[in-house]
Amino acid sequence: MLFTPARCLILLLLLNSTDAGRILGKIKERVRNLLLQKAKQPLQHVKEGKVHQPLDHFNRLDVNTFHQRFFVNEEYWQRPDGPVFLYIGGEGPIFEFDVLAGHHVDMAEEHGALLLALEHRFYGDSINPDGLKTENLSDLSSQQALADLAVFHQYISQIFNLSHRNTWISFGGSYAGALSAWFRGKFPHLVYGAVASSAPVKATLDFSAYSNTVGLSLMNEAVGGSEKCLAGVREAFVAVEAVMGGNASRVAMDFGCCQIPKDIDDQIELMQNLADIVMGTVQYNEEGVLMSISELCGVMTYKSEAYEDEMEAYNRLVKLAQKTLKDLMDTTVHSGRRTARQWTYQTCTEFGFYQTCEDATCPFSGMVTLRAETELCLMLFGISQHSLPGRVAFTNTYYGGDKPRTHRVLYVNGGVDPWKELSVVQDRAEEGEEAQTVFIKDTAHCADMMRGRVTDRRSLKKARQEIEKHVVSWLKMAALEKAV
Repeated sequence: MLFTPARCLILLLLLNSTDAGRILGKIKERVRNLLLQKAKQPLQHVKEGKVHQPLDHFNRLDVNTFHQRFFVNEEYWQRPDGPVFLYIGGEGPIFEFDVLAGHHVDMAEEHGALLLALEHRFYGDSINPDGLKTENLSDLSSQQALADLAVFHQYISQIFNLSHRNTWISFGGSYAGALSAWFRGKFPHLVYGAVASSAPVKATLDFSAYSNTVGLSLMNEAVGGSEKCLAGVREAFVAVEAVMGGNASRVAMDFGCCQIPKDIDDQIELMQNLADIVMGTVQYNEEGVLMSISELCGVMTYKSEAYEDEMEAYNRLVKLAQKTLKDLMDTTVHSGRRTARQWTYQTCTEFGFYQTCEDATCPFSGMVTLRAETELCLMLFGISQHSLPGRVAFTNTYYGGDKPRTHRVLYVNGGVDPWKELSVVQDRAEEGEEAQTVFIKDTAHCADMMRGRVTDRRSLKKARQEIEKHVVSWLKMAALEKAV
């Protein structure tokens, strides 16, 4: 949830004084920053470019355009017929490392591919100066983004003199993973195969299953969780609500609020941001972003004689928040580019994805309701809350939800990742057809997209081998088809 002027936590202001947004978004930014630091190639291998795109692909009378940014890495490309690996940008800026590091880059080196990364419209530098005004946001949608990809395909083909002999394969993670699958589904003549990692292809207004999956992961002993850990988290959130009801001044002091959370909206904001700390830890677990589930559970189950028994759970959550602030501020690469307003608009118009806590199984605060989460749609964009179910239903009708009729799309998901609930996790391939899914037990969000590490779980290493097996199969099939 975004902040109104009267609703702000100093925690977020310290992280980014120019961009209001939830902690979960800041954690995702931290993921990208860490990857950039680990890029193995020097930046001189990367070329940046911009392509003119129509603001509205579906209105021939609208002649307005914008510059869309992309990166190219030709280091591994076996000219002239080598394949093209397209990394699709999602709800944030792209960076040089998108064509320098990651599993898709390792495969590109192995198979002589041209590496491309295209930034999503209205994010990063791919936006006009006045693009965030509500009246201009109507040109921001996944459908327009897919049309951008089609135009980009044509542009790159002309620039590099590509032909039908160059096999295109798309890659993406999270929302961009869904775009990767949808690009293959809507433009099968342009992209031969697609890898969709942690892709929420099923739009869902009330995504209460997210919080429920977080709770299950906190109990998963294989990743350092326990029933005691989940109980500790539940107890801590109950304690914060209790203290806030009688001593809001103490809560403001303990959690670094810039004002006392007396108003119900301020209280909901605080509880959501505290939940985001736990959610982000589970979502990215062992990817070196913040702490792992094991470390979080260590904090939430630690017994101390320094506090009264009834306040111990409360103080554990205070400690967790303090640790998160310290870790999130420890970054050498920082981007001030805004993303929260654009993504909130897309949730209001297309996807929902509201991580509510009204279900009794939710380990956080029941104050985070669907009504509270969606009120921003009306407040920021004039979009009625009553219109949201129809918008979400159309998205699923248009793309097929979690039962898409796609061919040569590989859906990759991790067992710890809450977003698997909205992806394709079970194969629906006919007998004799190629499998469509890879499921990685005890692994987090988009973990397969990272470059391999010695410390990676065996299941993750095996999954990357399976992904490459599919990519190799597609390249061989494409070569045979073109030889006929």
